[in-house]
Amino acid sequence: MDGIIYTLQDFFLHTKTITYLLMGPALLGFVGFWIFLSEKDEE
Repeated sequence: MDGIIYTLQDFFLHTKTITYLLMGPALLGFVGFWIFLSEKDEE
């Protein structure tokens, strides 16, 4: 992987990719935690 960012578009693409890679697992973790908490109330 080349670590040099030549244009502003390359920079935005790189940061957008990192954001999606971080927010995907965070969203899945939040949904899983919400389901875990709501299951406790039914017992």
